[in-house]
Amino acid sequence: MKHTNLFASSRNAHRMHLITMSARYSILGLLSITTLFPLLWMTYSSFKTNQEFTVSAISLPKQLHGENYVHAWKTANIGTYFFNSLFISIFSIVFTVLIGAAAAFVLAKFKFRFQKVVSSVFVIGMLIPLQAVLVPLFSLMRSFHLLNTPWSLILVYTAFGLPITIFLMESFIASFPDSIMEASIIDGAAMGRIFFSIVLPMTRPVIATVGILNFLNNWKEFSFALVFINSEHKKTLPLGLYNFLGAYTTDYAGLMAALVIATVPILIMYLLLQEQIINGMTAGAVKG
Repeated sequence: MKHTNLFASSRNAHRMHLITMSARYSILGLLSITTLFPLLWMTYSSFKTNQEFTVSAISLPKQLHGENYVHAWKTANIGTYFFNSLFISIFSIVFTVLIGAAAAFVLAKFKFRFQKVVSSVFVIGMLIPLQAVLVPLFSLMRSFHLLNTPWSLILVYTAFGLPITIFLMESFIASFPDSIMEASIIDGAAMGRIFFSIVLPMTRPVIATVGILNFLNNWKEFSFALVFINSEHKKTLPLGLYNFLGAYTTDYAGLMAALVIATVPILIMYLLLQEQIINGMTAGAVKG
């Protein structure tokens, strides 16, 4: 009798486990479909014609039209916008990481007056909306004759990327043993060498995290680029995508091809750095 009850209990537990796992995988499957469908729709829609879009927006293309990519890259000048965005985003990330890591190193490992106040100011910086400083920054850039130059966007993107960069890096660097820095000082290493030779290499996971976050924000930013840049050959990719939208007609086929081109760098960057990004996020959460 006892064996029968144990067998029935084990079978019920196994059944409940199967039901629970089935429910989990079903929910995850639905979430995956919800996330992936826009990417799939955008990709196969980039091979359609505008006439096919008019008939049905979600139907598959009857024939693959690869010329949409040629039109987007050459005729619509997406190639120029693409490299402008790439140049601005990369330089902004380099400045953001170097300045943010240096500031985080000082805040995490040095004691000075108003240290907590300075750290709080950087955290408050994450709460400032872009629209609130758009007009003052426009006046500032005009005073320094930086309007219609890539440096106007590089400086602004760097400034807005510093709060989240310092916030993540400070908690990560604070977990480093002080004995490492003390041993380097005893060996005669200067602070600059300690920072570049020890601190930066040890922060690679969180650098990857802040790198992809800032790259994503810089890559898709529209407001500052619209206000600061006027020359056609200096515009960034989001401004180039806006050119596909006319007052009366929209080139949906070219727009979808351009969106695919704009999405590729983000996907490549994430695929290459996904392990470092996950390690940086989890390490920052645990060690902070």
